Amino acid sequence: MSQDSDGADAAELRSRILELVRDYDRRRAEEVVFRPGVTPILPSGAVLDDSDRVALVEAALELRIAAGRSATAFERAFARAIGLRKAHLTNSGSSANLLALSALASPQLGSARLRPGDEVITVASGFPTTVNPILQLGMTPVFVDVELGTYNTTAERVAAAIGHRTRAVMIAHALGNPYEAAEIADLATEHDLYLVEDNCDAVGSRYRGRLTGVFGDLSTVSFYPAHHLTSGEGGCVLTDNLVLARIVESLRDWGRDCWCEPGENDVCRKRFTYQMGELPHGYDHKYIFSHVGYNLKTTDLQAALAHSQLARLPEFGRLRRRNWRLLREGLDGLPWLLLPRATHDSDPSWFGFALTVAPDAPFGRADIVRFLESRRIGTRLLFAGNLTRHPAYLGQHYRISGELTNSDVVTERTFWIGVYPGITVEMVGYMVASIRDFITSHHRSG
Repeated sequence: MSQDSDGADAAELRSRILELVRDYDRRRAEEVVFRPGVTPILPSGAVLDDSDRVALVEAALELRIAAGRSATAFERAFARAIGLRKAHLTNSGSSANLLALSALASPQLGSARLRPGDEVITVASGFPTTVNPILQLGMTPVFVDVELGTYNTTAERVAAAIGHRTRAVMIAHALGNPYEAAEIADLATEHDLYLVEDNCDAVGSRYRGRLTGVFGDLSTVSFYPAHHLTSGEGGCVLTDNLVLARIVESLRDWGRDCWCEPGENDVCRKRFTYQMGELPHGYDHKYIFSHVGYNLKTTDLQAALAHSQLARLPEFGRLRRRNWRLLREGLDGLPWLLLPRATHDSDPSWFGFALTVAPDAPFGRADIVRFLESRRIGTRLLFAGNLTRHPAYLGQHYRISGELTNSDVVTERTFWIGVYPGITVEMVGYMVASIRDFITSHHRSG
């Protein structure tokens, strides 16, 4: 049998396998009947279909177990979708944040590099992985407060926090709601600061008509199942700055100087003619290291799933906005609960629906959370609340700008419920009715 016929047979078999996968998915995808109080309503989760299953199996059939063709294709497609020149996949959003800040500390930036002891402005109320890289790199977090309702900080608070050691700003968009990114970017330019835009919860959101993730020197994304797109585990660093993109790539890939894609050799045509550091002339460029780096790459299986998911980003955003709007309309006018609001001039692709219990309420956060969980409605706190109150940070060196009053409120009285695309209109109606039942019962007893 010829090689050509072997190849044709393999291609036919592959096609049959993928069609069986689609058929398998159709058989598995029986419509779930929602039973109020029985069917769990998760606060977040991945929404996967037959295309996602096929993408994973196709990559597996080709044994693309390390980063390869799918990773490169997705990086290019995702960069175009966000509107930036470069995207580099990582093994998590947390790693993306570490890489973004580490890139700004690269010796290749000369006197413009960040150094240990430099201050980085961030919010106290958020997720640790926005703050941890600041501490891990020996820099000093400067914590600012947030607004209740938007749960973001403001350009005014950031401006007040700038001191003589301040060199950067690193802030996440809260629950998909954009912060004042244009104004904070302008502040950064005015004061010669770097801006790292943690976009992990807000892919597809817009501020002043522009997608979030394009305002900073670097932006980061997470593809954990809770987020807007998923690759299982995974993340991404994006930038328009080709110098920073090259540094991110080096740091992600062990710190090596070579930029050949996996499986490539001698793209620069100078593989054995470099002389760097104190190495002998002609030392193999594939093994020259210009950074003290990491191995934070993803796999092609994960990239294949992310690439499949990307086509559904507009749909996912529409459903998130719909669910948030229905919750907002259904809960409007209830006493004792502060409802969330979008930042002025923004169009959020919401990650969650935040609720803050009023100080004069005849119940506490634990009471309403316990009630909702008893009805199988999943809840989450607004991540860490005030990070400075956590055991991990009690002995750390940081500065606080102003008061963290609202961050303390978030710690003690705020929680959120889900809006992700797996939540149906019927589920939203049940969540609204349950919260109204809870409030009504306390109204009567009061």
